[in-house]
Amino acid sequence: MSGYGNPSAASSGSRTNGLAVAGLVCGIVGLFFLNVVLGPLAIIFGGIALRQTAGAGGGRGMAKAGIVLGIVDLVIFFVLLAVAASNGGFTWYVGS
Repeated sequence: MSGYGNPSAASSGSRTNGLAVAGLVCGIVGLFFLNVVLGPLAIIFGGIALRQTAGAGGGRGMAKAGIVLGIVDLVIFFVLLAVAASNGGFTWYVGS
């Protein structure tokens, strides 16, 4: 209970950059849903966070992971797009 009631103890640790967290979350969620939207967002948020934490600050690892996951999201999207195009795309079959 060293930080309880002492505001300087709670704020003395390094803070994690919020954009680094946002980039990481967008990258992870983008692996499963809306990778064409969340992939670029993860890259943008990660890049901004990496620039903001250039001197000091927490979140450099999360920012780098967000950038990498954003790139992976886009690669997955383009691979799925290529597979769909090679199989004739998505078609509706109505009737018999």
